[in-house]
Amino acid sequence: MPKHEKSLLTRFLIWRAKHISQRHFIIILSILVGFTSGMGAVVLKNFTHFIQHLLENNLVQYYHHAFYFVFPIIGLTITYLLMKYVIRHRVSHGIPSTLYAISKRKGIIRRFQMIGSVLTAPVTVGFGGSVGLEGPTVATGAAISSNIARFFHMNQANRTLLISCAAAGALSSIFKAPIAAIIFAIEVFSLDLTLASMLPLLLASISAIITSYFFFGSDSLLPFKIVDAFSINDVPFFIVLGMISGLVSIYFAKVYHKTHSLFDKIKSPVNQLLIGGLGIGLLLFFIPPLYGEGFDVINNLIKGHPEKALTNNFFNLSPDNVWTVILLLAGLMFFKVIASCLTFGAGGVGGIFAPTLFMGSIMGNCVAKIINVLGLGNPAVSESNFTLVGMAGLMAGVLHAPLTAIFLIAELTGGYELFIPLMITSAISFAITKYFISHSVYTMELARKGELITHNKDQAILTLMDIGRVIEKNFIPVYPDMTLGDMVHNAVIKSNRNIFPVLNKKDDSLAGVILLDDIRPIMFDQSLYKEVKVSDVMHDPPAIIRLEKDNMTQVMKKFQDSGAWNLPVVKDNMYVGFISKSKLLTAYRRKLISFTAR
Repeated sequence: MPKHEKSLLTRFLIWRAKHISQRHFIIILSILVGFTSGMGAVVLKNFTHFIQHLLENNLVQYYHHAFYFVFPIIGLTITYLLMKYVIRHRVSHGIPSTLYAISKRKGIIRRFQMIGSVLTAPVTVGFGGSVGLEGPTVATGAAISSNIARFFHMNQANRTLLISCAAAGALSSIFKAPIAAIIFAIEVFSLDLTLASMLPLLLASISAIITSYFFFGSDSLLPFKIVDAFSINDVPFFIVLGMISGLVSIYFAKVYHKTHSLFDKIKSPVNQLLIGGLGIGLLLFFIPPLYGEGFDVINNLIKGHPEKALTNNFFNLSPDNVWTVILLLAGLMFFKVIASCLTFGAGGVGGIFAPTLFMGSIMGNCVAKIINVLGLGNPAVSESNFTLVGMAGLMAGVLHAPLTAIFLIAELTGGYELFIPLMITSAISFAITKYFISHSVYTMELARKGELITHNKDQAILTLMDIGRVIEKNFIPVYPDMTLGDMVHNAVIKSNRNIFPVLNKKDDSLAGVILLDDIRPIMFDQSLYKEVKVSDVMHDPPAIIRLEKDNMTQVMKKFQDSGAWNLPVVKDNMYVGFISKSKLLTAYRRKLISFTAR
């Protein structure tokens, strides 16, 4: 930063500290963050729709259907080149990367993320990538908010709050659902709901939705008003829908995880691009409705026009027969998650919010059609209502965000007529999915590595702690072939610690430990100085902390189980240092104070 700019910033910060309290300044920044998130949503949506209109409505419509096959690999290639030569960094998936930044990078998100998703996500989705824009919008807003917080020297707690405000702003702007957006930030980002956090979230959500109204008017992604009232007779069917939602959510999560694992084994990004791009192209050629986000399909289903989403199907099946429609819709649902996973695996940038809504709408519509064609409902159930509730059910299961699902659909439909079925289906779907899969697709990998922030305060503090900062290295090592005399003169006399790591001379790997108490009875008997060796008195430590695999929660558990005050730390079996329980608890206390400070 230039010297004069730094001087201006310093003077502003001094003025701000004198005239604006920290709480009021956070409120001002939350409004700014909401506006920037709203602008990010505007840019991403417009850029994507421009590309999609140019390609799908011109080239495909007026030239040839085969363009569906080549669009994805062209888009993914452009995305790859943008990352390599323009952004010069890999753009990570939106919400998981933001959660990682909160848990392990103290809420610091690198500057390139502010434009990374804006450049790559529209190209990915516009060229047919079967993913959504919600995740990239959240990532863009989160990166901007993080850097605004850093610019104004905010602490970690306030950086996290502003990132959550950005997430709320992004969802509020996209869906015009301000309450659901706030709940999303609380559920997904594990933010504590207090007066200090509630007002900034509310203001960010409001400023974002006003920005959206300014640029998009009253247009909505899902413009629909409920016309069919909820009937108590339909409760058993919504229970069934909740159970099916749970099963489909498990299918989604399993396929998502398995596909990611398979692509992780392919080390070359070019090979990933070719395999994933050709796979998506093949799916789009046979199933064009998988192109992009899929909100046109959702709207057609809600409005009772499934045939518009199924015209020109590859098998030339007529949508006049209801079982044919159900079969084709089920195929769309089954292949959507595969298309989404291939997009991610090929290096595309997007989110899973839209694919979840896409699959949920089809699932709900299919369930309603089956109930009606079999004559189980009396009178017939509302297909539009089941389509909407199906979206909530799958969102609750896949994203592990049942409250977000309930309020999002309620706000999108302009009322709470479906509140009871939304609650029934979402609760059942979430319960079933949670039983079999502990974490959402957003948090699965982070949870496995112990890098996930949760609403459990103790767990959250341990996740935020940096294990490297509590390792102590001022221990004098000894070696197995050293005599007792050598140890006394070269280690015991010079050390102010009462524990000594025993290392193998060949590779500095840990062979054992010796406590001062182990040699205290013999250390003053000089007749034993040459007779007793270190190997005679050393022993295994009660537990070993492995830097490459143990997270802070596991470290704390090892102290608890072993009862030790000091435990050795190794990395790839090489000795690194020790962690003491006293230093660990001191670091925990400091992090707790920092985490809860506002």
